[in-house]
Amino acid sequence: MTTNLRLLPWTTPEGKPCYLSSDGGDGTLSRLADDVEAAQLASGEQVLAGSRAVLADPKAGERAMRFALTRATECLEDVIRISVSRGERVPGDER
Repeated sequence: MTTNLRLLPWTTPEGKPCYLSSDGGDGTLSRLADDVEAAQLASGEQVLAGSRAVLADPKAGERAMRFALTRATECLEDVIRISVSRGERVPGDER
């Protein structure tokens, strides 16, 4: 059974997943989702670099560590959502 639902890279204000019903990836909302995914991945790269810097600093305090971990957790959540969304759109991957 194939569905044409795409998991979008954002959630509702209540934290529930959002889906797009579409036959292709060339619509306005699909392009917006692609742009948001690209921005989230770029942000993740920046957060990873910052987190590594905090971890490498032996003088980094608890606040810096908590901030770095919080941001890294947020980015990991985004990356997992993106990978699930893309995995569900792989041709031939019928569940």
